[in-house]
Amino acid sequence: MSHIGENDAENRPLRAALRRADGEVILLWTLPVAVILWVAAFLLFPGFNPPMSPTMPAEQVAAFYRDPAHLPEIRYSMIVFNWFGVCLVPILALIVLQIRRMAHRTPIFSYAMLGCVAGGPTLFLVANVCWLLAAFRPERSPELTQLLNDFAWITFTILVPFLIGQSVILALAIYFDDQPRPVFSRWVAYFNLLVAAALVPAAFVGVSLTGPLAWDGFLSFWVKNVAIAVWIIVMGVVLGQAVYRERAENRGRPEELVNA
Repeated sequence: MSHIGENDAENRPLRAALRRADGEVILLWTLPVAVILWVAAFLLFPGFNPPMSPTMPAEQVAAFYRDPAHLPEIRYSMIVFNWFGVCLVPILALIVLQIRRMAHRTPIFSYAMLGCVAGGPTLFLVANVCWLLAAFRPERSPELTQLLNDFAWITFTILVPFLIGQSVILALAIYFDDQPRPVFSRWVAYFNLLVAAALVPAAFVGVSLTGPLAWDGFLSFWVKNVAIAVWIIVMGVVLGQAVYRERAENRGRPEELVNA
C-alpha cells in the first residue's frame, strides 16, 4: 500500500502538468467560436455594410436607428459582438501564459501584456453598449442618438493603442526569449510589429470627418479591421502550435516532470 501511495505522489506533478495543458487546449478551442461570432456580427450590423459616415447629419443618423428593418439587426448584432469580446479573453490569457513560459529575467512582459489585453475588450464593450443604446430608444432626440453613435464609432476605432501595445510587447517578449527552442518563432515578432504599424492610423480617428483617417475611411476602418482579423487567425494558429507542442513534450518527458 505504501508503494502505491509513493507512486501516486510521484506521478502527481505529471498529472498536474497534463491537466494544465488540457485546460489550455479547451481554452484554445474558444477561438473558432470567436471567429464565427465576429463574422456573424460584422455581417449582421447594418452600420458596417457600408460603414456609416461621420458626416451624416443628426436626422439621418436617427432615421438609421428608427428604421424597423435595422432595429433587430442592430440589437442582435451588438449582443453577438459582446459574446465575441468574451470569447477573446481566453485566447489573450493563453498568450499571457505563453509569455510566462519564455526565458526572461522578470515577469514584466507578462504583466504589461495583461494590462493591454484588459483594455481592448473593455473599450470594445463600451462601443457595443453605445450602439445598443442608440437602438434601444430610437424615439429619443436625433442629437442624442447622434451623440451615442459618435461615441460608439470613436470608441470602436480609437481603442487601437491597446492593440498596438500588446503587439509590441509580444514582439519584444519573443525577441528576448533566448531559450534553445523559443515558444514562438522570430517571424511572429515581426508579424506583430507589422500589425502594430497597420493599426497606428486608426489612433487619429478623432481628427478627421472625411478621408482615410475618418472612422469609415480606408485606414481607420478597412485596414484596421483586416489587420485585427489577420492577427486573430495567425496568432490562433501559432498559439495552437505552442500549446500542443507543450502538451506533447509533457507526455514525452514524464521522468523530468516527476523529479521537478
